Amino acid sequence: MNQGKIIEYIDQGKIICAVCLQDKGDRLHLLTSLNREVNLAAKRAIFVSYSTIDTLSPREDALTKLRQVELLRDRLKKEIHVRDLWELIKDENETFDYKYLAHLCFGETVTDDHVSALVRALFEDKLYFKIKDGRFIPHPEEKIEQIIMQREEDARKEARLEKGGAWLKKIFRGEVTESYYDYSDIIEVLVELALHGKEAPSYKYGKELLSRAGISDIREARNLLVKLGVWEEDEPVDIIRFNIRRLFTDEQLNESHRLNSIDTDASGREDLRGLSAFTIDSPMTKDFDDALSIEIHDNHIQIGIHIADVASVIDPDTTLDKEASLRGSSLYLPRHQIHMFPKELSHDRLSLRQDVDRPVISLLASFDKNGNLSDYRFAPSIVNVRRQLTYDMVNEQFESENQFSSMHGLCEKMRQKRIEQGALLLSLPEASIHVGDNSSVSIEMISQESPSRMMVAELMVLYNWLAARFCRDNNIPIIYRGQKEPSERLTIEETGYIYYVFRQRRKLSPLLIDIQPSPHAGLGLDVYSNLSSPIRRYFDLVSQRQMRNYLINGTPLYNTEELENIRVTVTPSLKDLNTVKRNRVRYWIQKYLGEHIGEKFPAIILDVLKSNYRIILTDYLLIADMKREVGKDFSPGKKVLIKIKKVVPWDDLLMVEYAGDL
Repeated sequence: MNQGKIIEYIDQGKIICAVCLQDKGDRLHLLTSLNREVNLAAKRAIFVSYSTIDTLSPREDALTKLRQVELLRDRLKKEIHVRDLWELIKDENETFDYKYLAHLCFGETVTDDHVSALVRALFEDKLYFKIKDGRFIPHPEEKIEQIIMQREEDARKEARLEKGGAWLKKIFRGEVTESYYDYSDIIEVLVELALHGKEAPSYKYGKELLSRAGISDIREARNLLVKLGVWEEDEPVDIIRFNIRRLFTDEQLNESHRLNSIDTDASGREDLRGLSAFTIDSPMTKDFDDALSIEIHDNHIQIGIHIADVASVIDPDTTLDKEASLRGSSLYLPRHQIHMFPKELSHDRLSLRQDVDRPVISLLASFDKNGNLSDYRFAPSIVNVRRQLTYDMVNEQFESENQFSSMHGLCEKMRQKRIEQGALLLSLPEASIHVGDNSSVSIEMISQESPSRMMVAELMVLYNWLAARFCRDNNIPIIYRGQKEPSERLTIEETGYIYYVFRQRRKLSPLLIDIQPSPHAGLGLDVYSNLSSPIRRYFDLVSQRQMRNYLINGTPLYNTEELENIRVTVTPSLKDLNTVKRNRVRYWIQKYLGEHIGEKFPAIILDVLKSNYRIILTDYLLIADMKREVGKDFSPGKKVLIKIKKVVPWDDLLMVEYAGDL
């Protein structure tokens, strides 16, 4: 029975001294020196004294006795030199009980108080001994060194938390403070929190750091980074999250400068500089990778599609080629453009600039008066672009200029043939987003069905289709793009074109990127690839190398195994880039809508879910959720008005509510 005995146990990292008021077997009812009664599992007692205290005496007497015992044990603890004790027994390779070690410290005569003092000393030190099954085991020297290093690291971490927390508190409050200390590691933690939240590798440390600054919401990490000037207000975080490569090394920039200084060599190329070649692009375009030409004869039309011969400038496995393979593609975002090649190179030597001789891989395709393809060939050639046009310029001139109207008419016939072969026309306007200096947003939805855009799109499809056929028929391995038949072909109903496109796109089969040719059902073609944008897409450059090398040397550059390795390596990067672009466009549209809280916009019900509707904001082709209201039951395709309630682009939060029928 332990009643009346002095019991010691550990609570919150401290040894507590108590007297047992009642022994219940596996539970002990104790009175601590702080005059608290507690119930304790018997197995939690680390030391039970032989001496007792009269529990029937007045409580104050028992407490006085208990406190005297505690004071005595603390005084005796100070007489113990733990390191000396460890030095004495460290090489004996065995375990030791409390009493034996107490004898080594205090001599032959030891009391409960001496033993307790030993337990207290070794428990508080924790450096030289560990406790296991009621016995002490001396740590080996290497373990002690590890513990010392860990303690030093913990001390540094604690100091860092205190100092960093105080610094962040000033930043959070907007107080001006001189940064006399290097806080780069803390900024890295804030970036991790802002990017990954609870999944951040340093989440616990970061949360404690913010707590020291009096901040409970880890989402404030992003605002702190903005206040610090590390991030801008509209930081493109997906670029960071996906480790998108943005900068070029000095070596790569120097190589770009060297390549820019090399004159174009026309030897061995078909001279097509006599053609009236022109480019059609957006006003902001700087890297022109395709030019067009047309020659109208009495009984046929010859279309020239001239793609910049990037492969003649960028050799495989060079520093710029390796960098391009890691990037996979250029990425064009509002306020941020990330080029596959340094822009000094992509805007100059690689680009089909006006009045400059440039090497190209030309497709010369002949059509009869009915728009039927009668002949075509590919040729390494040289062109000189006469005019650099924009889509709007061509739209204004295409009826008055015979070459544009003839080209447009031919493209309409080519498109109609693809439709007859099963092509699905599912284009929608694309958002052209402009961000002002004060982060104000303006959005223009650009139709892809204007005469100039339709014409360019159709001619690029022609080039890529015929290049794929040429490579397939000549056993040239390239990277093909295919697509199986959709699971269902829908028709445009009364609900309109936008609703139809969103639904039909869901029925499409995934794109197949493979080195084996296959039909592309979505385009209505027997085979397809991409070779028309080698300045901006790495797969286009690789396939261009294959065809170019065959045209010049009679053999492709890569074998199928090498090509497959490229495909497998680059594809994940392309998926990341698509995600970044999609998320960034959504961010800026939400940013724009945030400037129009309370305003109404047209929408279409896309899906009816259990507690909400999924809708399409038809002005910006943005999908959002709208809460279902009692008495408001809508069917898919229903046109409604919605009102913007709340927008937090950073969190991809767009709250809307029903505002009436259309």
